[in-house]
Amino acid sequence: MFLVVTVLGATDVKAPVGFAGLAIGLVLTLIHLVGIPITNTSVNPARSIGPALFVQGWALQQLWLFILAPLVGAAIAALAYGAIRVPDTIITMPAGERALASEQAQRRNPK
Repeated sequence: MFLVVTVLGATDVKAPVGFAGLAIGLVLTLIHLVGIPITNTSVNPARSIGPALFVQGWALQQLWLFILAPLVGAAIAALAYGAIRVPDTIITMPAGERALASEQAQRRNPK
């Protein structure tokens, strides 16, 4: 969930351009540093499927969790991000044209 919230926030229109990779990489690193020692977590379901196919038995019985948990986390993240995100202000065409004209006038006559 935290990874998806970070991706949504870092790639939002309002986010600073060029820093998404840094934010996403740091959160992914933190998830691995905390999760692997505690639960042997796997953030990528494909990384869970491969070893489970070789181990068989108990690994295949637990595989459903490594597929379902990221999907549930992503759904919760989408709902949470939708709730905390400040909506964009819709600018109409006439308002945008007026703003453009005033900006051009300010550039011609700087104070």
